[in-house]
Amino acid sequence: MFSLDAAVRYHAGQFPDRLAVVYEGQRISYADLEERIEAAAALLHTRGIGRGQVVALLMKNSSAFIELSIAISRIGAVLLPVNYRLAVDEVRYILEHAGAVLLLVDAELAHLAGSFAAVLTLDCAAQQDSRRLSGAALPPAPELEPPAQSDDLLRLMYTSGTTDRPKGVMHTYGNYYWKCFDHIIGLALKPDDRLLVVGPLYHVGAFDLPGLAMLLVGGSLVVLREYQAEATLAAIERERISGVWMAPVMFGGLLSSLACDRHDLSSLRWMIGGGERTPEARIRQFSSLFPNGRYIDAYGLTESCSGDTLMRPGWELRKIGSVGPALAHVQIRICDDHGQTLPDGSDGEICLRGPKITKGYWRDPQRTAAAFHGDWFRTGDVGQLDADGFLTLTDRKKDMIISGAENIASSEVERVLYALPQVAEAAVIGMPDERWGERVVAVVVLKPGTTLSKEQLEIHCKPLLAGFKSPRQLVIRETLPRNPSGKILKRVLREELMAPS
Repeated sequence: MFSLDAAVRYHAGQFPDRLAVVYEGQRISYADLEERIEAAAALLHTRGIGRGQVVALLMKNSSAFIELSIAISRIGAVLLPVNYRLAVDEVRYILEHAGAVLLLVDAELAHLAGSFAAVLTLDCAAQQDSRRLSGAALPPAPELEPPAQSDDLLRLMYTSGTTDRPKGVMHTYGNYYWKCFDHIIGLALKPDDRLLVVGPLYHVGAFDLPGLAMLLVGGSLVVLREYQAEATLAAIERERISGVWMAPVMFGGLLSSLACDRHDLSSLRWMIGGGERTPEARIRQFSSLFPNGRYIDAYGLTESCSGDTLMRPGWELRKIGSVGPALAHVQIRICDDHGQTLPDGSDGEICLRGPKITKGYWRDPQRTAAAFHGDWFRTGDVGQLDADGFLTLTDRKKDMIISGAENIASSEVERVLYALPQVAEAAVIGMPDERWGERVVAVVVLKPGTTLSKEQLEIHCKPLLAGFKSPRQLVIRETLPRNPSGKILKRVLREELMAPS
């Protein structure tokens, strides 16, 4: 039997008073969480929702988000978390493409529902307790017969769409539970662990890395509605948080927060980075903020339920720049454009295989077929494996700069830019160049009160980069465009810089 509520039921029976979820002053036990899930499942059942139907959540983080996600699974429906930072037209496309039959939306986000007809709105009270959606006791939803199987669809998650319309990634129960097993093993999760959920739950980083896997081991989830640096630091101290996933831009915010010295952060054992390659300087800064923790650089993607590699304990500095080796049930190989395996140390496309990898894209057989070499998933990322099996990211294929027939990894140039004391954030892109094909352009956000000239940049880069890799253009901006998972949108940067002024 597969259901997201199976472990919650077990812990509610064995340890009913154990803490499951903390949200905005509420301390929700496993017994209470189970009761809320039952009530939400009953509500969905009375609205005619059943096996295989798609139910969308357009919500910020809350206890109700977790309760409803699990309730959707209990009745055999398919969960569709939707990015609440999208525009109305983008939300409409996802709901229509997925074939959603019901949308549950926070009141403050209701305008994003547009003309979608089947909407159930959550006010502040319902966001804190999904039982308040119905307002009355309902007959329990019947047990799912036959129970969900490993290959049944659990969830659709639409990719951020950095190059095109978003794709609906299919996650089966097998994908999800193998993901949980690997993260429980890789992070040594146990019942007394407390995970801080500060990234958005519509994203695999917050929901899955390790996310709701904490409920399998009987641990606790401490949920913040949205990320704020000082609130995050306060929650780590107050709740004695043991672990957290953060996008690198969030971690950067903690490092620059003036509140760091005002909080006891000694409980934190690990922080997982994700979303993009973390600058090495930030990894080295981590121990100054969290004396008992380690920074775990990781690699994963929506198509794999996140977290395919984790940096091995004790190897953080020995292999700095790497994202670690594959987890227990993940295989990685580096391939050329024809799917042939390349030797250790060679740059090529990162391909993945294992039971946590998606079987493809919803209603899109053409993209599904293009995404695989046989049973190996093509990530579109470029990297290399060393002799110890540690993966190092080089670039996205589409972000590789080709100048004068030379391939230039933008991440390599970015690493050098981050060594400049004036640079807070950096992105390197290729722009059309009549002579070279593409020229290297450095786009940077400066730290307050600093300046940077093209001459200073050239002096800095000259001893650190080959001439053809050094930026030929410097662009200074106040911010860099990012998607909700924290990745810099280089396509948007290119379009903005190419637009007529």
